[in-house]
Amino acid sequence: MDKQEIIFRQNLFVLAIAVFIAGIGFSEALPFLPLYIKTLGTFTHKELNFWVGFTFSTTYFVSALVSPWWGKLADQKGRKLMILRSSIGMAIAIGSMGFVTNVYQLFCLRMLQGFFAGFVSNANALIATESPKNQAGKAMGTMAASFTAGNLLGPLLGGLLASMFTYHFTFLLTGILLFISFILSFLFVKEEFKPISKQSVITNKQVINSLKSPNLIFGLLLTTIIIQTANSSINPIVALYVANLMHNQGNTIFVAGIIAALPGVATFLAAPRFGELGDKIGTHKIIIGGLISAIIFFFTTAFVTNAVQLGVLRFLIGFSDACLFSQVQTMLAKNSSIQTTGRIFSWNQSAMYIGNIFGPLVGSTVAGFFNYNVLFIVTAALVGINLLLFHINVVKNIN
Repeated sequence: MDKQEIIFRQNLFVLAIAVFIAGIGFSEALPFLPLYIKTLGTFTHKELNFWVGFTFSTTYFVSALVSPWWGKLADQKGRKLMILRSSIGMAIAIGSMGFVTNVYQLFCLRMLQGFFAGFVSNANALIATESPKNQAGKAMGTMAASFTAGNLLGPLLGGLLASMFTYHFTFLLTGILLFISFILSFLFVKEEFKPISKQSVITNKQVINSLKSPNLIFGLLLTTIIIQTANSSINPIVALYVANLMHNQGNTIFVAGIIAALPGVATFLAAPRFGELGDKIGTHKIIIGGLISAIIFFFTTAFVTNAVQLGVLRFLIGFSDACLFSQVQTMLAKNSSIQTTGRIFSWNQSAMYIGNIFGPLVGSTVAGFFNYNVLFIVTAALVGINLLLFHINVVKNIN
């Protein structure tokens, strides 16, 4: 085993642990953000849904603006530095959310969180640039599984802590967990990075010209936008939907935590296996299967009548997610050079942020004017459009 292989394996092991911890941190408080907002003022049904939508979206709006700049800086300074920058910045921003007294302060801190975002995407980019092409699917699947495993434990831990203590404590704990990720990355991640001078950094136009199939890359970025829009239109209202199905009776916080964690369970179990299968039969086939199943599961969710049915379908949607997020990143890695992977991954991160901007706004608008059931039907239609566009822009351009 040569030195490069040893470094790759060490980084994969350390960053898998780091994104696992980060996944716990991100997810333990986020599912309860709508309920936290509800405690910060007196809102009507429409006002609550709109505040939830805007508070969720603002993080990703800021991130979408700054992500390309961070991507260029990563090409000049290295991905490890971006990992450290993001983890410490978000540790401070999210930890501070536990001390807000009104929704405006929370809104501002969510903007600050967006400015420092990018920990997981930079960790993925570092692994993608170091992994052998024939192991890219497995490596990215491992990273996805680690992050979603954290997402699995996070809501359960957050629900338990919120029930035992307060929402404020969960935000503080999130900050501590992200600081631990910073320490692990600082001490153990190694990057043999050769700095690129500003004069040598290629422009976006040069990146595009260097691609074998620009239409395929941009088709994948469009897929990311719509996937993320569909998922993020649902995620902010899950806790409110659970409370509605339970008629605000019982421990809705803990049940919402369990249901929020269920997609992560399925993704954790399936992502590495789908990654390996994609390496054998074609990653695009895995993505197509994920899109078709997502349409079915989202549409069916519109007709649930209790929290158990919702939980089952949210678990199944996790299998669809395992076919989509990491597999799109795998296709991007396989169809880009080492010199351009960082930039393209930053574009993909921006695409995710764009989806995260529109998703909560779509979700809060539909839920505010209609009801949660209609939202799932609209989401299924979005995924159907995604399936059509993926076939046109990606499948037809595969070499």
